[in-house]
Amino acid sequence: MKKIVSLVLAAIIACTTFVGCSDTNSVATDGSTSMNKVIGALGEAFEIDTGITVTYNATGSGAGIQAVSESRCDIGLSSRELKDEEKASGLEGTVLAYDGIAIIVNPDNPVSELTVETIAKIYTGEITNWKDVGGNDAEIVLIGREAGSGTRDGFESITDTKDNCKYRQELTSTGDVITTVSSNPNAIGYASLASVKDTVKIISVDGVIPSEATIKDGSYAVQRPFVLVTKKDTSLSENAQKFFDYITSKAANEIISGTGVVPAN
Repeated sequence: MKKIVSLVLAAIIACTTFVGCSDTNSVATDGSTSMNKVIGALGEAFEIDTGITVTYNATGSGAGIQAVSESRCDIGLSSRELKDEEKASGLEGTVLAYDGIAIIVNPDNPVSELTVETIAKIYTGEITNWKDVGGNDAEIVLIGREAGSGTRDGFESITDTKDNCKYRQELTSTGDVITTVSSNPNAIGYASLASVKDTVKIISVDGVIPSEATIKDGSYAVQRPFVLVTKKDTSLSENAQKFFDYITSKAANEIISGTGVVPAN
């Protein structure tokens, strides 16, 4: 009897170690905090249609990519393209949608437009006072995301400021950036357009405000992909494959658009 109990316990432990085994009626996703809204909406619609639950662990793009690599989730979520070394390790990315990275300031800030070049000078510390860009005589407080964030990677790549930003605060989620900027009249930050609330002001970049239309036509410069990350030579579980097929089909485009991002299909 003891031997049987031991075998059962061992099976349970082994089952919870691998993706999809602990709950055969669920799909596990992990990664980008910026993809919260779109994955939440798609997961909800998928569950209504199929009865299969989609779980989402908001750990950031880098952690989500690692989770796939270590088989701790079915599908990783990244708000940046995979790097060459990540692809070489056996991972592949499928672009789900395109998202604008909104440059945000406090609603009381009179500045409403900046160029990509000026944004770069602000974040690298070349410009440190709002009065130099048409604002109040006040020190610019730089808010950004933590190392490993897909949003940070996208922002720094587009503005050509990688590893040179002089952040006052490096925060671990899109929501934290928005909250911090909303409470500091001298702050500037960047966040996924789909997550931005009316507690902050979106400024135009090179004369263009981020929207579905300007992201789609490419006129808004600060944009990045939302990527689904999987293992190249490993099949997804049956339920994970159903979810993957569902969210990458044209049938899901209306849901994706409704969250403020542009479908890739």
